[in-house]
Amino acid sequence: MNRTACLIFNPVAGQGDPELELAQIRSILEPEIDLDIYLTTEELDADELARAAVERGVEAIIASGGDGTLSAAAEAVINTDIPFGIISRGTANAFATALNIPDTIDAACQTILQGKIWTVDVAACNDRPMVLLAGIGFEAETVEKANREAKNRFGMMAYILAGIQELQNLQRFAVEIETEDKIIKTIASAVTVANAAPPTSVLAQGPAGIIFDDGLLDLTIVAPATKTGAIAATFHLFQTASSGTPVERNDIGYLRAKQFKITTDPQQKVVIDGEIVGTTPVEIKCIPAGLKIFVPFVKEEIPTEKLEGLPNLTVEIKHSSPDN
Repeated sequence: MNRTACLIFNPVAGQGDPELELAQIRSILEPEIDLDIYLTTEELDADELARAAVERGVEAIIASGGDGTLSAAAEAVINTDIPFGIISRGTANAFATALNIPDTIDAACQTILQGKIWTVDVAACNDRPMVLLAGIGFEAETVEKANREAKNRFGMMAYILAGIQELQNLQRFAVEIETEDKIIKTIASAVTVANAAPPTSVLAQGPAGIIFDDGLLDLTIVAPATKTGAIAATFHLFQTASSGTPVERNDIGYLRAKQFKITTDPQQKVVIDGEIVGTTPVEIKCIPAGLKIFVPFVKEEIPTEKLEGLPNLTVEIKHSSPDN
């Protein structure tokens, strides 16, 4: 008997022919998976379709569209045992890239057919699910400028052009960042909190690699004093993302924590997983091991102990007494 899955398909995502792309997906998956297909509309979003699928008790949910569609559909399967399949057809495809999932239809479908599953962290930002990242300040302004018309016309270049345009209006703001054990106050132009992020999300690349199954979130503060400094800081972040090394500039900081409470003065726009959702303040909390996704390979566990081979080895297992 074939597996079953709900396919949620956004027909307006990307720049391809949606009828041909849906037909391609069906031709690859349907010989092995019985698909229950639903298309998003202006009135019916991916999150509503995915929640309904969860309530029906589906075996798996597959979402096809841009990052906004994928993130919205993933919301419904957080903290469930329902695996989530990703077929990216958007402009940036950051969702797939960040989670090491192919962003071509054929390879993404083959990944789902292989059935390998990896459990990753997700997060909640002001109680709104977040799979990738939240951007405050510069990134949010850039995403807002790269509207649907610009993305349809210029593709990925829409974000670059919007970033160059927004650089002319670069603003700094006061920010207070509270974690479970400290409060940080500083001045910034951008603050990014990432659960997962591709190297192209340069404003999230302060740490030496973003780990998305460690139960922690990665926060990067970018605080250039001038437009020239902003260009230099962005280039440095691009270099660190490429090399996997942490930043070394004084106008960039980063830290890891389980949760962040962020307030700004003045208020700043906030973008979550590519969608403008409001303004600061925000509270962002990690949800460890909250999402099961189909992946092309399962990451090997890193050994935490090796004792075999030691001379005259004995190991005694301690048992807690009933009084402890």
